[in-house]
Amino acid sequence: MGGGKGGSDFDPKGKSEREVMRFCQALATELFRRIGADTDVPAGDIGVGGREVGYMAGMTQKLTNCKACTFTGKGVAFQGSLMRPEATGYGVVYFLEAVLKRHQQELQGKTVLVSEAGNVAQHAIAKCLQLGAKVISVSDSRGCAHDAAGFTPEKLRTLMDIKGARHGIVEEYAKQVGAEYHAGKRPWHLKADIALPCATQNELELEDAKSLIRNGVLAVVEGANMPTTMEATTEPINAGGVAVSGLEMTQDAMRLGWTAEEVDKKLHGTMNSIHGACVKYGTEGGKTNYVNGANIAGFVKVAEAMKELGVV
Repeated sequence: MGGGKGGSDFDPKGKSEREVMRFCQALATELFRRIGADTDVPAGDIGVGGREVGYMAGMTQKLTNCKACTFTGKGVAFQGSLMRPEATGYGVVYFLEAVLKRHQQELQGKTVLVSEAGNVAQHAIAKCLQLGAKVISVSDSRGCAHDAAGFTPEKLRTLMDIKGARHGIVEEYAKQVGAEYHAGKRPWHLKADIALPCATQNELELEDAKSLIRNGVLAVVEGANMPTTMEATTEPINAGGVAVSGLEMTQDAMRLGWTAEEVDKKLHGTMNSIHGACVKYGTEGGKTNYVNGANIAGFVKVAEAMKELGVV
């Protein structure tokens, strides 16, 4: 699987469901000739979830009269994979777990900062709770909520309801559960052991990184795409979503569906494998640079394939 980015300047905020559907269908009408199961397989990202993928997949199937795996992140009812919504958030925590284990640490009992409150953040929180960590923050573009008592499964369900069904904001969540709300702030000034930036690009800047270090943060693991600036580089790994997109393609090709437990187990193994590759290629002088390790591992894989395929 290769990597690439693309999108549009369509802003879904304030649009009706039918307006969103019409745009997705129009985009698919122009895009369908350039994508395919063996050509290019788009998936969701910022502003694009299961609903939007479904609209594009539906129009593509109508235009091509073919149900091959052209999109991933589809609904389970039409060739999607269980665990795809959870994949990125879970994958972040699995990678974090591997990082801590390498340094003779464990996640249980650690205090965790999470930014954002969307899909990735919600499922990262869920997996942290399962593994015994204490999550004390969420945020959105308007501010952050600090809950010193920590998330519980009940509080997480409240957040999911507010952000999902009601399209609410973090301030509303803070009021409902009795958490502190810091308008216009991100959570990086709070004291914790772990930081998981799960919002968007360049949300964690140099001063934020300095604040995390002062507060004794052990690890920063990225849930978003490049959420740290170049001056505040961290240990990035949000490959879980892509990994389960690959598993979704496999299930589609085999015309079968795995259980959630099977997908989760394969995801866990994939994240451990990625961590191992980062360590292998990024360790020098007893220190590991995970960014370099990931980039070098990717380069080596492509270079070896090119050599074996010959000059074509």
